[in-house]
Amino acid sequence: QVQLVESGGGLVQPGGSLRLSCAASGNIFSIYAMGWYRQAPGKQRELVAAITSGGSTNYADSVKGRFTISRDNAKNTVYLQMNSLKPEDTAVYYCNADIVSGYSRVTYWGQGTQVTVSS
Repeated sequence: QVQLVESGGGLVQPGGSLRLSCAASGNIFSIYAMGWYRQAPGKQRELVAAITSGGSTNYADSVKGRFTISRDNAKNTVYLQMNSLKPEDTAVYYCNADIVSGYSRVTYWGQGTQVTVSS
């Protein structure tokens, strides 16, 4: 079985920073793309940033220049460094990963971590 466990969310003032982490564990053969999504109250879940196994990245326009996604393949972990946070960044953040385990390739999701940007 495979699990994704997120950490690093919390309450921060506008202009502040947070770093989210998401570690994959279990019967993992390989991990392809990893990403971060977010869902604010009353809104659909949206892609924030994604990174391939080779390190190519893409970002939502709303976070470009403020957020940085990275990964440590040796630790099966993806990170999201969030700087210059705004109240509109408030949401539950979810990580996902495209993982080969056994004979199947499945997209797994973490449980979500709350990020609140407020003064």
